[in-house]
Amino acid sequence: MKKLWMAALCAVSLSHAATPPPPTTWKLATGYRAESFHTQNIMQFSRDVEQATRGKLVIQVHPNNTLAKLNDIAQAVAAGKAEAGETIMTSMVKDIPIAGADSIPFVVGSYQDAERLWKLQRPGMERHLASRGLKLLYTVPWPPQGLHSSKPIRGLSDFKGTQMRTYNQTTQRIAEMLGAHPVDVPMVDVGKALAEGRMDNMITSALTGVENKVWGAIKYYYEINAWFPKNVVFVSSKAFEALDPPARAMVMKAATDAESRGWVASQALAVNATEEMRSNGVRIERIPAELEQEIKRMGERFSREWVRSVGSEANAIFVPYYFK
Repeated sequence: MKKLWMAALCAVSLSHAATPPPPTTWKLATGYRAESFHTQNIMQFSRDVEQATRGKLVIQVHPNNTLAKLNDIAQAVAAGKAEAGETIMTSMVKDIPIAGADSIPFVVGSYQDAERLWKLQRPGMERHLASRGLKLLYTVPWPPQGLHSSKPIRGLSDFKGTQMRTYNQTTQRIAEMLGAHPVDVPMVDVGKALAEGRMDNMITSALTGVENKVWGAIKYYYEINAWFPKNVVFVSSKAFEALDPPARAMVMKAATDAESRGWVASQALAVNATEEMRSNGVRIERIPAELEQEIKRMGERFSREWVRSVGSEANAIFVPYYFK
């Protein structure tokens, strides 16, 4: 009887030993649709993490503002309402001014420039996020902002008196500097505003142009690459530190892969969107060299003003960007 009792105890012990602990689960909030290339990239990141950790860490992606609204996601993660999140970096500028470096117009002109700027911006962003209980995982840019116009643009005089779509303080100021009339038009109303003749031009990505089928009213698209706004993905420092060191390394490896993959996807999307506009009758052109120089001067002016308003941290980004 004693032997039977000991055998039963051993069997129970073995069954308990064979039962794996439940996985750690993170909720990741994003404000973008599940179909967005950013969200698709996050979902791949989630799968990579789950595979690398052999199911010990599961990241549940909650898209389309279902867990928290886009501009509130950083605060929601810091407050513990979600373990991780994604937002557009410019939504953080009120609390973290250097988050606005990538939205200063006419500073970067290519993905290579945008990546170089991000390498200079990243240490400060990591420091500020850490002070708020967040760990930066990776960033991915949206396709660059180009110039859409109903008429050909050959010089600054072609903007004068036109109605330019604006959606924030920066775009309103650009319109004023170009001599255009700012017209506040939400993106959902762009098609209607074009059809009604309430706007003549706008600065936004080719992707946005495709999504809103702007061809017809818009005849020209200029790849001025005005700026490359970025989305940032982060995790609660507390949740990250609760992982064992190998799991942390796996998360960071997956984040590095997601950043590389996302930048490549953004470039491909920009090319494909531009070609789709071309196939629908929009003329894809370069702006004249003289106008390009004028735009660069505007970028220098915007960056100087931004550096003065932000201070030494901005200098740490733009001084090496311009002079090294």
